[in-house]
Amino acid sequence: MKSTRNYPLLLASQFLSAFGDNAILAVIVGQLTAMKRAGAIDEPTLRGRSAMYTLLLFIPFIVLAPLAGYLNDRFAKTTWLAGGNAVKLVGTFVCALSIWFGYIWQAPGYFIVGIGSCFYGPAKYGILPEILPKERLVKANGTVELLTLSSIILGSIAGSFMSDRWSLPACYAVLVGIFGISLAMNLAMHRSPENPATRLGASVGEFGRHAVALFTAPRLGRVLAGTALFWVCGAAMKINFQAWGLGVLNLPTNLQVSLLGLWLSVGVMVGSLLAGRFHKVGDLGWTRRYGVGLVLALVLLGSVEWIGFWRAWVVVRNDLHFFPWVVCLLVATGIAAGLFLIPLNASLQSESDSTKLGKTIAVQNLSDNLGMLFAGGIVLACTKSERWFGFPISSGGVFLVLAGFVAMVVLWLRFPAGGAAGSEEHRPTQSR
Repeated sequence: MKSTRNYPLLLASQFLSAFGDNAILAVIVGQLTAMKRAGAIDEPTLRGRSAMYTLLLFIPFIVLAPLAGYLNDRFAKTTWLAGGNAVKLVGTFVCALSIWFGYIWQAPGYFIVGIGSCFYGPAKYGILPEILPKERLVKANGTVELLTLSSIILGSIAGSFMSDRWSLPACYAVLVGIFGISLAMNLAMHRSPENPATRLGASVGEFGRHAVALFTAPRLGRVLAGTALFWVCGAAMKINFQAWGLGVLNLPTNLQVSLLGLWLSVGVMVGSLLAGRFHKVGDLGWTRRYGVGLVLALVLLGSVEWIGFWRAWVVVRNDLHFFPWVVCLLVATGIAAGLFLIPLNASLQSESDSTKLGKTIAVQNLSDNLGMLFAGGIVLACTKSERWFGFPISSGGVFLVLAGFVAMVVLWLRFPAGGAAGSEEHRPTQSR
């Protein structure tokens, strides 16, 4: 019997947990900005440390993916929703040691927060089929994605506000409260099923076999490639926005550059909601078309650098520069990306072996985070293109390179029939 209490508690807990993840990063980076202004560090050091924190978040998802899969298959997923938030609380306390013992404590603290996110991630998606009927999975995935994106935006804004206006002890007190409330909501959930027969040694070994089975499955392998492609796009665009916003749009402040990500996220939210309305579980017939739409949107974003039309209409209010046509492009790109992602997530959950769903989501987290690291490689290669390849690639050109990569993957993404009918043919073979 499905619990009526677990779903709303999951949504509220997920919002607060993701809000805290982004708020704590904003507080940490805000301190870097203050140190730069005080002359304690120079600009290269600031950029280097900012990059380090990005890596600290990705590393646990890559290194600990097998363990996260085991824990979420062996124990109740409600346990690891709570466990992930408990680990984040520990990480926040370690970060807070910087108040007394120096900035160096931020790095290990944020790394621990990343470990908590790694354990929390498979549980928040893997629990959905356990608490909701199958026909609600697409809409539920869209809702979770909407709340996650909202919390990313609001958490970053709130963290920046706190860092600018409040003392460091006050910032960490609020962050402890956020993760604490999220943890309390997890503890209030009805306990979900567990599988005591799962063993760590066998599970970790099986993770590799399960990953191979997923990636080589005719349908689910392409589903995983598609979700990773979404995160390649998101990470590459986020990394590129700084140079593009300052160099192409001539935005005067970093705050205004950050709003570019806001418009993109708004589009993804809209696309996520539309996917829940228009598509049933297993319906991937339109996925490649949405991928083509994403390619076209990226090409148009790249053209902003060379076609003045996109920048001709600008609204200026109190030093805030607003380009309506560029905003429309960013929102359209996000809509195509959201429509592309959500049916893939629902198909992965509904078509995978239900007894190994924790491992399946952990494999997805692994591939998505590898995709984000690959995105960093794309942007780095573009910035070094003149030295490595003999010709420069501008920030606008990065969007065109990304569009070309997306186009190649989309051409390959031909999904075999199955999914909605629950066909076993396309499920990964269970290891024996």
